[in-house]
Amino acid sequence: MTESVALAKGSTPRILVVGGGYVGMYAALRLQRKLKRDEAEIVVVDPQPYMTYQPFLPEAAAGSISPRHVVVPLRRVLPQCRIVVGEARAVDHDLRVATVATLATEEEGAEELQIPYDHLVLAPGSVSRTLPIPGLAEHGIGFKTVEEAIGLRNHVLEQLDIASSTRDAEVREAALTFVFVGGGYAGVEALAELENMARYAVRYYHNVRAEDMKWVLVEATGRILPEVGEELGKYAVRELRGRGIEVHLETRLESCEHRIAVLSDGSRLPTRTLVWTAGVKPAPVLAASGLPLSDRGRLLAEATLRVAGVDGAWSAGDAAAVPDLTAEKPGAECAPNAQHAVRQAKVLADNIVAGLRGQPLAEYRHRHVGSVASLGLHEGVAFLYGRKVKGYRAWLIHRAYHLSRVPTFNRKVRVLAEWILAGLFKREIVSLGSLEHPRAEFEAAAGEGPRSDTR
Repeated sequence: MTESVALAKGSTPRILVVGGGYVGMYAALRLQRKLKRDEAEIVVVDPQPYMTYQPFLPEAAAGSISPRHVVVPLRRVLPQCRIVVGEARAVDHDLRVATVATLATEEEGAEELQIPYDHLVLAPGSVSRTLPIPGLAEHGIGFKTVEEAIGLRNHVLEQLDIASSTRDAEVREAALTFVFVGGGYAGVEALAELENMARYAVRYYHNVRAEDMKWVLVEATGRILPEVGEELGKYAVRELRGRGIEVHLETRLESCEHRIAVLSDGSRLPTRTLVWTAGVKPAPVLAASGLPLSDRGRLLAEATLRVAGVDGAWSAGDAAAVPDLTAEKPGAECAPNAQHAVRQAKVLADNIVAGLRGQPLAEYRHRHVGSVASLGLHEGVAFLYGRKVKGYRAWLIHRAYHLSRVPTFNRKVRVLAEWILAGLFKREIVSLGSLEHPRAEFEAAAGEGPRSDTR
């Protein structure tokens, strides 16, 4: 049983920010800019010491962007904040204390951290929403973190190596079949970028052709990319099918045991690659906070970003059900996307500062401007300010928009430089799957057992 220790707290009010994503990082950044050092202490808790710019994960997986340029180190961006690398497990807002499991907690007998606070910003983001599908836990691959994106890239390239080095037709078929479940941004963009990469890579394999590969997208509803509208969603389906990608609409994954994806339309697909991007759900700490939740498990928030009826507790982004004051429909909530999260974070931070200084709070208002999505190299769709754009222009808009939104000038320049270099030189097709088991070779040499299979 683990013991607990408290993080020392002085007389200065402490603002505890749980989560280092869009809301957490941008809120802490604004707080450190607007508050004087003696006004408040800011503590940021996140399982990773960096913020991940998730819209760039597909390009990182395809090798168009270096993985380290998709993340922003919190300690560099937030020098006036105290960064605690750990996972918030529970919150007692009556006592104003959060329980955090740090890296040291993983060791038996290590101590959990009790962090007292005066103001709480609860923005831990979301986690992958899975279903009790046979074989999913054993064979499914997520696509929410930079580690998963790079692991998927290595995995896809390794499947080409497997297909190239075997005479077993069944093994070869399974290696060259890639199934993606979920027709939202993550699934469509990841599939499109990786299919581009694999199509380029097979030119260097003497016995694997692009036509040998099978790429499959499975979506439970009747369309993909619902955020860009029905017309552009249909266009995206036509574009993907025109590249030889199978798109199964109104279809569910029923099983993936024994490396066979069984779909509700009767299809059976032997595959070594099943990527699950079928939605997200609130982080578990929300349910362990004792704060009011919506029917979907998100924190009930006021338009000021304060948790409904609770002093000193704030939330935004996909962790909160925030009323949309610009919507015509009564009771509408802001969509849980990055566009709202970044803007909500600034209002939230300003309201905390206003509360500390005894000033009135502002309400969050923002009319959704639209959505953009990439369909791979030089292809995309965009719905902005009521205008529909597709093809090459939409792809340029997608890149320009996300380049403008990625945090820090440093990352903007590095990403732009990589895009320019990618246009001048050939793609990298190196698989570094052994990075997932860096001690495997040494263990084999030391006689601790056979070399680990990284595939």
